[in-house]
Amino acid sequence: MASSEEDGSLEEKENSRKKTIGPVATAWLTFYNIAMTAGWLVLTIAMCRFYMEKRTHKGLYKTIQKTLKFFQTFALLELVHCALGLVRTSVLVTGVQVSSRIFMVWFITNSIKQIQNEQSVLLFLVVWTITEITRYSYYTFNLLNHLPYFIKWARYNLFIVLYPVGVAGELLTIYAALPYVRKTGMYSLRLPNKYNVSFDYYYFLIAVMCSYIPLFPQLYFHMLRQRRKVLHGEVFVEKDD
Repeated sequence: MASSEEDGSLEEKENSRKKTIGPVATAWLTFYNIAMTAGWLVLTIAMCRFYMEKRTHKGLYKTIQKTLKFFQTFALLELVHCALGLVRTSVLVTGVQVSSRIFMVWFITNSIKQIQNEQSVLLFLVVWTITEITRYSYYTFNLLNHLPYFIKWARYNLFIVLYPVGVAGELLTIYAALPYVRKTGMYSLRLPNKYNVSFDYYYFLIAVMCSYIPLFPQLYFHMLRQRRKVLHGEVFVEKDD
């Protein structure tokens, strides 16, 4: 899901990994995470300045969309990091998370301009900025072997509220897009055609929304287990049936 901040890697794995990837890779990952932290900070500042000047969220997305699309698309490099073994996260997990964000940016809010002023868009944007600043700063300080506790605390506590709020924002945004998708038939392929294949983007979006039902509880409780393990040192042992 797009709002997920947990990538499945554990702190101890990250620490051990730094010893094996080498100085060049560590330097690159440090640069990447600093750049991404700075990018999301710039985005946050732009959002705050816009609201302070306009006193409304309407028109906000149009103002920050270039920055948002650049840094969110730039996150595709995380798939390369996984594939090269620079980080201990599966390509599949990272691929799902990155692609879901890119889907929300490029194929929902960017493609359907009528929904860009929806409050739900503002909702997930606020969640994303807080989440990403926390996540990338956590990785940066961890790579520098100087992780402040408040960053660690924020990483494993803020998601308790931010994750469900972000998911709600994403679902409401997709829901708001449905009437426009149905009316225009965008991204849909109707029969007959030379490929003899049909695709309805409207029903695809409904399927995407339904996929949140089984996925959200699994990811959320997984993140809670990660929190308890990292912050409280609890060890979970799987029992055989």
